[in-house]
Amino acid sequence: MKQTSIKIQRLGSADLSLLHAMLTMFGEAFGEVETYGAARPGDDYLARLLGSERFIALAAIEDAAVIGGLAAYVLDKFEQERSEVYIYDLAVAEPHRRTGIATALIEALKTIAAQLGAYVIFVQADPVDAPAVALYSKLGEREDVLHFDIAVG
Repeated sequence: MKQTSIKIQRLGSADLSLLHAMLTMFGEAFGEVETYGAARPGDDYLARLLGSERFIALAAIEDAAVIGGLAAYVLDKFEQERSEVYIYDLAVAEPHRRTGIATALIEALKTIAAQLGAYVIFVQADPVDAPAVALYSKLGEREDVLHFDIAVG
């Protein structure tokens, strides 16, 4: 990654335009433009989310453009007085992949997680997503688990 031209920024409640750009980038990177754009929350909701210490949004920015992003949640535990951080989304725009941006986003998250007193960061990856599995294997210990979506109501 070119350290001089790319900066990693934690987004705050005043960074709505950067969050919107990050959502657009996520939609394009994941091939899910509708999911990340069709029913996007309003600015009041997004500002509250960005102002919360329980939500972490990091943007990789080059020449004022969002080229990568990470969204994570801080989860308070009940069995011990501690928390963990869950990476919910992580993506890098196609032309910028394999340049160290995803690693830089995770490294920035590690610093924030430590400042918040979290004891671990965890993330899920689909087994067929070889680049994600390779990245996360490089940075942490792999656990094979099953994931279930349970409908509400």
